[in-house]
Order: sequence, then structure tokens, then C-alpha cells
Amino acid sequence: MHRTSTLALTTTAAAVLLSLPLGAAAQQSKPSAAAAAAATYNLRSITPEAALRAAQAALRSCAGTGYQVAVAVTDRGGNALVMLRDRLAGPHTPQTAIDKAWTALSFRMDTLAFAKATQAGEGASGIRHLPRVVAIGGGRPIEAAGATVGAIGISGAPGGEADDVCARAGIAAIQDDLDF
Repeated sequence: MHRTSTLALTTTAAAVLLSLPLGAAAQQSKPSAAAAAAATYNLRSITPEAALRAAQAALRSCAGTGYQVAVAVTDRGGNALVMLRDRLAGPHTPQTAIDKAWTALSFRMDTLAFAKATQAGEGASGIRHLPRVVAIGGGRPIEAAGATVGAIGISGAPGGEADDVCARAGIAAIQDDLDF
């Protein structure tokens, strides 16, 4: 049955193309510039170079207070661009850092605020059960000119508040470039 419907669709498409005046079929397949602009959009995302600078600054911040952590920076689509891990950071910290960044990006809020908004008894508490969601401080969206361009996640310091301090330090290191 599927083959017949595909054949019918192909035959119909061919009939439509054959009924057009010569050259019109080619014009039909090329959208105008205005139509293409209306059907697409541009997005800004953090560069790998800026992501690396932010991750290095966050790692230095945590190391300066004696914490062995992993740092991850994602692009605006939640894809990890950079992941750095101190030698003695726990084996769970790289994935947790990536998932904290992903959570901050997905819900467009820092994960300290997210943890409070989704705690037991809150209407949104069930969100914590989704895959990759980490409701512990240390994840922050990265914004430029009012748009979310990526996120940073830290894992390994003693508590989400300490992870969050390092995440803020990472963003601060590239803030001038983001504001420019």
C-alpha cells in the first residue's frame, strides 16, 4: 500500500511539473530571496574560542579555592563545545557539568533558581525526572545582546552554590566580548 501511495504522489508531482510552461518548473523550485528570508532565520551562538576561555576561567576560579571540578560549555543548541576536568575531579563530574549546562540552556535559567522552582511540592517538580535535567546549582545560561548563545556547567565543588560561583567567573571572563 505504501508503494502505491508513493507512486501516486510521484505521478501527481510529475503531472503538475509537466503542465507548467517551459522554464516555469525551474522557477518554481527556486524560491525568491524574500521567500527564503521568510522561511529561515539566523541564530547567534558562542564560538568555541570564547567557550574555551570561559571554561578555563571557571576552572581557575574553582582551583583557586581548592575545588577539583569539571567545566562544560555548550553552544545555543545544547551541544558541548568544551569540557575540561581537573585531574582529581570525580568521574561523574564531566557528564554532570554538561547536563547542568544543558539544563540551564533548556530552561533558560540558572540551575540554582531551577532547583528552587522544581523542588518537591512545586507544580513543576516533575520536570526533574526528564533525562539530562540536573537541578543543582552550577549551570548558567550565557547571553549576548539579550539572546541565549550558550551555557556553562560546573560540577565537583562542595555544593551547587560553590559550583555557581565558578560558573559566574567563567561568564565574567568573556562578558566584555559578549557585550561588544
